Amino acid sequence: MYKNGEVFERMEVKMKSEKGYAGVDIAISILVLFLFVSLIATLSYQANSSSKEIELKSKATQIAVTEIELLKNKTWNDITTEDITYRETTEIEEGYFRTIQVQDYHELDDTKNIDIVKKITVQIEYRFKGKTETVKLSTMIAKES
Repeated sequence: MYKNGEVFERMEVKMKSEKGYAGVDIAISILVLFLFVSLIATLSYQANSSSKEIELKSKATQIAVTEIELLKNKTWNDITTEDITYRETTEIEEGYFRTIQVQDYHELDDTKNIDIVKKITVQIEYRFKGKTETVKLSTMIAKES
């Protein structure tokens, strides 16, 4: 082609094809998808883990309350500080271990009279994520006149 006496050569420029996807596009898409799935999986695991922890702790608390109520229903003379079965750790339900401690309040405070008030502590242990967790509840009972 001639224009004002000059010769222009036609240059062919290869343009990127608009068909299909390039390797970079696919890599970025996979990376974004991986990050999204990882985030969702992590959030799901944490929610499930927290839910399980709350469930186990609630069950341990329920067991401790039940044990205290059973002790409160006994007579004063049946609840003794010498009873070795209270101090032994026993499995009361699968995965839950109970220890009961009975103390005369006089042992805690020397100014108090002997054999009038007893402190009962119920400790429930269970395992969660490889660690021993503990729920401890205490109550006082007084001798009826």
